[in-house]
Amino acid sequence: MASWWLIGALVFVFPSTAGADDLGDAGDEYWDVIETTSIKELMELDGIARFEDNAPLWDYHDDALQKSVDRVLVDLGLDDEASKQQLSVALIDLSHPGLPRVASVNGDVMMYAASLPKIAVLLAAFEKIAQGKMTLDEATEYRLSRMIKASSNRDATEMMHEVGKEYIARVLLSPRYRLYDPEHNGGLWVGKDYAKAGLWRRDPLHNLSHGATAMQVARFYYLLVTDNLVTPEHSRKMREILADSELNHKFVRALRQIDPDAAVSRKSGSWSTYHSDSVLVEREGHHYIAVALSHNAKGSQWLERIIPKLDALLVREGSVADHRPVGTNQAVR
Repeated sequence: MASWWLIGALVFVFPSTAGADDLGDAGDEYWDVIETTSIKELMELDGIARFEDNAPLWDYHDDALQKSVDRVLVDLGLDDEASKQQLSVALIDLSHPGLPRVASVNGDVMMYAASLPKIAVLLAAFEKIAQGKMTLDEATEYRLSRMIKASSNRDATEMMHEVGKEYIARVLLSPRYRLYDPEHNGGLWVGKDYAKAGLWRRDPLHNLSHGATAMQVARFYYLLVTDNLVTPEHSRKMREILADSELNHKFVRALRQIDPDAAVSRKSGSWSTYHSDSVLVEREGHHYIAVALSHNAKGSQWLERIIPKLDALLVREGSVADHRPVGTNQAVR
């Protein structure tokens, strides 16, 4: 397994295969951006004394929950699509604070995720706000809210220019968050404006301009709900912005039919045959994270069918965590 400091070598030798979206001349095919920023020093330090991971969800895989999620896909007739990696799912049961139960299908498969990675822009903006390099005034909060709640491409592009695409990448790569991690096949990535033009860098592993894996999106929400994104105050503010989506489709439409009063923080994405959704849900005393990414023309319909079944596993049928022996599948850290 590669150490984090080796990512410098990884990104330096990864060539551009962008095709029509040319990244520049030969000298621009290498990730000198990492060499010229403090992130490289952080990676080298991480190789000596690894930074604590505040969202080690892979360590909390739960066999019982996994079997239930696998059965959901079989019952929905989507197991074949999952086997072809056209669908990825992550479900995180938060019933027991500090002891998440994790199940995933293709959790580390990276896909084009359209607008879902706008959550990375949100995080990077709050990092700059916390550093005093941006002000969370009324206009900025409005643009951030429009970017998330209405998925405004214009506001997302304006925020990306203000925050800086290179800075967003630094935040995602940083040992504090590891939301893009080559040890787990990548993750969240935003390397292009939400417009026809404006390409900066595609991700070095899969050549995607806007990408995600289900597990890394789940980690974002886990860091959010545990107040580990920027500061507890900023985490709470981001949750407010992620609440009350104006887009009534996919996960949200199905969840509103089940429980109109459920507290749902959410970001979704759709473009062409790529459809994704992600939610942090609290209802009837239950708390969970659900993420799904798909690459199929029917993907939006898949997601609307999947979320009621996942919800039922933890709410309507009762969480099997209540019956789990103490210590089962807990990480040794």
